[in-house]
Amino acid sequence: MNKKRLFGRGMLTLLAAFFALVFLLPTVLTLSNSFMTQTEIAANYGAVFKNAAGSGKTYISEKVNLKFIPDKVSFSQYAATLFKSPDYLFKFWNSVRLVVPIVILQVAIAALAAYSFTRYRGKMKSFLFFFYVILMLMPYQVTLVPNYLVSDWLGILDTRWAIILPGAFAPFSVFLLTKFMRRIPQSLIEAAKLDGAGEWHIFTRICLPQCRSALYSIAILVFIDYWNMVEQPLILLPNAEQQPLSVFLSTINAGEVGLAFAVATVYMIPSLLLFLHGEEALVEGITNAGSVKG
Repeated sequence: MNKKRLFGRGMLTLLAAFFALVFLLPTVLTLSNSFMTQTEIAANYGAVFKNAAGSGKTYISEKVNLKFIPDKVSFSQYAATLFKSPDYLFKFWNSVRLVVPIVILQVAIAALAAYSFTRYRGKMKSFLFFFYVILMLMPYQVTLVPNYLVSDWLGILDTRWAIILPGAFAPFSVFLLTKFMRRIPQSLIEAAKLDGAGEWHIFTRICLPQCRSALYSIAILVFIDYWNMVEQPLILLPNAEQQPLSVFLSTINAGEVGLAFAVATVYMIPSLLLFLHGEEALVEGITNAGSVKG
């Protein structure tokens, strides 16, 4: 039985390692190709990008060579991205100006709304929470047209607020944080009330510290989601100068593919660092583990 169990675990480990390798291949390919010269990239993938840039898509009969190790390591793509092409840094700054306010506002609003849903229950609150869940299930493509019409009516179309306001009131954070807060023992809140604590004191001194991992996980998920957004800026920000780098990457032509690899590598660094820094809190917040700490 022990041999069978070890064999089964070994097979599951190999299967998980295989899927992890397949999942990481695009990232590794992007990173390694960012250190290649434009000539080497064109020699390896020129047929692919030539076909993508053409008016009519045809079958690629030429062999495409996927290379993970460059023949000659070159930093020219990064030099062009960071020093010679200010457009990339400007678009990167646009992404920061859009995403950081969304994360801060969404987490703050979600914390207040989740506390309300947790402390005060009733038919109206239950219906409103169910409405939040229905909105959460809708994809961005469904709500883009209403957001466009409302933004146009408010006069904020083609401004950062057309992206920030809908993002700040997104329902996902409210749903996740409400489920987490409901795990806090009611006896803990009742004890605080007996000691004379008000609602604001209970919210800031009891609920928020207990939900620290959930708040951090929500911040990570929201950041990654909006850091990679494409549809919303394309529709709500017609002015290309205000669009984030995620949109600008799709406009790079076939002659700048090397730059695209370097820009993509730089662009994924904030998300990667944020995930590595808060990996434990992210897992804990999603699984609702450790909501009450001794």
